[in-house]
Amino acid sequence: MTKRKYLLLFIIILTLLSLFVDLPQDLKLFSLTIHRPVINIPLGTSRFYRDLEIKKGIDLAGGAHLVFQADVSNLPQADKDPALEASKENIQRRVNLFGISEANVQTSKLGDEYRLIVELPGVKDINQAIDLIGQTAQLSFYETENSGTDSAQLKPTDLTGADLIRAKPEFDPNTGNPAVGLEFNNDGAKKFSEITSRNVGKPVAIVLDNQLLTAPNVQEPINNGLAVINGTFTVEEAKKLSIQLNAGALPIPIKIIEQRNIGATLGMESVNKSVRAGLIGLGMVIFFMAAYYGWLGVLADIGLIIYGLLTLAVYKLAPVTLTLPGIAGFLLSVGMAVDANILIFERMKEELRTGKPRHIAMELGFGRAWDSIRDANACTLITSFVLLNPFNWSFLNTSGLVRGFALTLGMGVLLSLFTGIVVTRTILRTFVKKEVLK
Repeated sequence: MTKRKYLLLFIIILTLLSLFVDLPQDLKLFSLTIHRPVINIPLGTSRFYRDLEIKKGIDLAGGAHLVFQADVSNLPQADKDPALEASKENIQRRVNLFGISEANVQTSKLGDEYRLIVELPGVKDINQAIDLIGQTAQLSFYETENSGTDSAQLKPTDLTGADLIRAKPEFDPNTGNPAVGLEFNNDGAKKFSEITSRNVGKPVAIVLDNQLLTAPNVQEPINNGLAVINGTFTVEEAKKLSIQLNAGALPIPIKIIEQRNIGATLGMESVNKSVRAGLIGLGMVIFFMAAYYGWLGVLADIGLIIYGLLTLAVYKLAPVTLTLPGIAGFLLSVGMAVDANILIFERMKEELRTGKPRHIAMELGFGRAWDSIRDANACTLITSFVLLNPFNWSFLNTSGLVRGFALTLGMGVLLSLFTGIVVTRTILRTFVKKEVLK
């Protein structure tokens, strides 16, 4: 088989797999009901699980919009931002345990007020969620205690998060690897010295809200109140553990100041209108391409349909929490995918006017249109990256809805590049070659 045939086979297999992922969970075909299985693959100690259902944001699924005010008046100025970030991490973990994996938690500073904004899609028992979120994080330290048998169990100590001043990511001076540094106050230093003296060579467990964070082994007694947790951490893992520890080390009370219920009816109405508008627009684009460019447009339409199937499959596998602005980002990326085909076909027509054979005109059309396609898509990807705000720049406080738009737009642009360069080009090469031979 030639390289082109391998590519064509790869595209067919990828399209069929995408179609399988895109199908609804229970597909009714005449009198038969086809149940599509979920994806559940073991990966070492974890599993890759996807139910292959579209995750909807709060504007589509309905739910609760909650605003909490954090009391940081008793903290030094340098500890206020870390305390707010630690509370955000703690709330995110709690709502995930509550079963709301698509929750959106953001921090906000309005003058001297520090706030936490929580959006909970699909929440039914709002009061239970408020009680869960409003709890102050409880950090505890446990030591190993031998029972009457040879087995050992964890025993709580009197060392708590109130004795911990702060935790911060740092680098081990001996190995240079990422680590987490702990700093205790005077009372905490005495308690920690006694605990480490009793447990040399044994683990000391650190628990946040009855969940084990880490259980490092004590290598020697620590008497100065400064400890370092070593391990095979990455920089991101060390930062995350520091934030979790600070959630108990810098406990701040929070109170709810705003609560809004968002009905799912409005969301479904918005979805129906958006889908209807998208289908009308897509149908008009397909008709225009076929009417204006003939059989070339029909082949481009096939590539566009494959693009839609791939995009929906990626949304389900990622998974992407789909919002109304996210749908707008997807529709905009469809327009950019069509724009790339138009640039290519217009370049091909220019080459055909000069008398070049069709297959040569096609290759030159792709090559000469590539610069314009690359520049336009690169600009869109840069804009999407800025709107996503992955580094949490303080001067660019983008909301979750804006990030949803940027995410679907960026993913759509990348997939449109793939379908334009690989899918559409391979299909055109296959059929144009047959015409030249004929």
